[in-house]
Amino acid sequence: MSLNENGKAKVISLNLSLGSYRYFQDQIIDAAKTRQTGTVCFANVHMIIESKFNAAIAAAVNNADLVLPDGVPLLWGMQWLYGIKQDRAAGLDMLPDLLEKASANNIPVFFFGSTPEVLQRSVEVCREKYPALTIAGTLSPPFRPLTPQEDEQVIEQIKQSGAGLVFVSLGCPKQELWMARMKDRIPSILLGIGGALPILAGDIKRSPVWMQRAGLEWLFRLMQEPRRLFKRYAVTNSLYTWYLVKQLVKGN
Repeated sequence: MSLNENGKAKVISLNLSLGSYRYFQDQIIDAAKTRQTGTVCFANVHMIIESKFNAAIAAAVNNADLVLPDGVPLLWGMQWLYGIKQDRAAGLDMLPDLLEKASANNIPVFFFGSTPEVLQRSVEVCREKYPALTIAGTLSPPFRPLTPQEDEQVIEQIKQSGAGLVFVSLGCPKQELWMARMKDRIPSILLGIGGALPILAGDIKRSPVWMQRAGLEWLFRLMQEPRRLFKRYAVTNSLYTWYLVKQLVKGN
């Protein structure tokens, strides 16, 4: 069963889901209550460009039940291309909101990915902020690709946990490819939240609200990790602008 019935709008390489932030949140919670299987991707400029040059990544994301517009530049693209004023649905916002909803609706959650240290701190934060939340389990897999046997063990561990929501923190595009393979094998809603757990855990500071609204969250992250992120942002932001202009000129 598809989580989204409002349709989608294509921006360069990805078909982005349409709807309000509250609508997306309610759809995810309703599906998790009944242990449906589904995948949710949070799309940004990086994911758009990765998908543009890799058909496997594009297929993995576009086959997700929800492809939510995480990055503000994607909202600009939807407005310029289609005149659509779309709500932003950032993973950094959705994670704490869904944890609160899961707590209120007695939906167990599972954290998959990141490091053991970040997972432990995330659990501690959740116990403090959401004391009624059931944390069904956590698992930090090895950095290398899992063997088929290890995949089966992960599937079984998550299934046995009874989690309705599984927050996947493996980074793009690894988490999107993993979720695509796990879809229909795990009776849970899988959400690719990228680097949201270190922020939840308090290891990394999030940008000020004015930078978020101005589409400058990437700049704040760049200032925090310039060596690691400079090339990525310089390339992906330029390519995004180029391909968006091409789509605008050619038409939808």
